[in-house]
Amino acid sequence: MFISNAYAQSSGLPGMGGDFSSLFIFIPMFVLMYFLMIRPQMKRQKEQKAMMDALAKNDEVVTAGGVLGKVIKVTDAYVTVEIANGTEVIVQKVAVTMILPKGTIKAI
Repeated sequence: MFISNAYAQSSGLPGMGGDFSSLFIFIPMFVLMYFLMIRPQMKRQKEQKAMMDALAKNDEVVTAGGVLGKVIKVTDAYVTVEIANGTEVIVQKVAVTMILPKGTIKAI
């Protein structure tokens, strides 16, 4: 009589609004990451693969080590590059970073 009964409160799933609001934050963040990081990297990889497939004899190239030379021979995985008269170096195709315009290297 002096003490009233205490009843448990019924709640409609506590924190439900917080879960959806955090989900709505992560979706735009993922989309932003895709357009700022993932998509440009995929584009660069595609351009690099196209460049490696287009390598041909007499192309002037720069390797990853900074060596300039003229392509003498192209195989599936390797490229033979002449870096000076009579000096040839065999490098992996992935080590070729750039194809230079014709006539850039005049010493060879």
